[in-house]
Amino acid sequence: MQAEIGIVGGTGLYDPKLLKNVEEITLDTPYGTPSDAITVGELGDRRVAFLPRHGRKHTIRPTDVNSRANIFALKKLGVQRILAPSAVGSLKEEFKPGDFVFVDQFIDRTTRREESFYTEKQVCHISVAEPMCPELRRTLIAAAKDAGISTHNAGTYVCIEGPRFSTKAESKMFRSWGADVVGMTIVPECVLAREAEICYASIATVTDYDVWKDHPVCVDEILNTLRANIENIKKIIVEAVARMPKERGCECKNALKSAFV
Repeated sequence: MQAEIGIVGGTGLYDPKLLKNVEEITLDTPYGTPSDAITVGELGDRRVAFLPRHGRKHTIRPTDVNSRANIFALKKLGVQRILAPSAVGSLKEEFKPGDFVFVDQFIDRTTRREESFYTEKQVCHISVAEPMCPELRRTLIAAAKDAGISTHNAGTYVCIEGPRFSTKAESKMFRSWGADVVGMTIVPECVLAREAEICYASIATVTDYDVWKDHPVCVDEILNTLRANIENIKKIIVEAVARMPKERGCECKNALKSAFV
């Protein structure tokens, strides 16, 4: 069973019912088992693989997500592009709860995650100057616009270790850096996708203002915002998949060309 597009679902997006003629696949990899079984099916005329990042019951902490196994498994299925919905907190007044952000940069504050497939015989100096695939981001932006969904078309994502939320001091520091949103998932996911020469783009849903705004972050508030936005997330995905060109015109497919000494 092969697929060309992958969806790595974040918090609140565990229902792959948007796919037709589905089959579940369980894979093992040299890096262990993925977060869950992968659902492969049809979305329009495209083959899509859906993988819940934290497991279907949200039992895997951000630190413990086996991103190497997840990305390797999707690559093994033939996936060339990954759409990655996730929840984020806002670091700016204008990034309001319910907004979507197509981030283009990240700041990595994680400390305990393996970020490379190459840990033994080779060192891979992968370039992530532009960590999101520009072609895929443009497709997402156009899809959201055509669906009438208001978005922020760029943004810097601070990736923290989690699962705890930030302190006020940390949140204010991230704001002073000029970052826009804070979350726990895109690193090392997007880095490993680049090493696998897979296009990757984040669909970040702002669920709340981070604690800089003197309002404690609340899981119930996050989930309520996600539930209210789930249909818009699906609209963006469906429209983006429909308009993706068959052939990739970006350089993600050649990312390893100059990554080794």
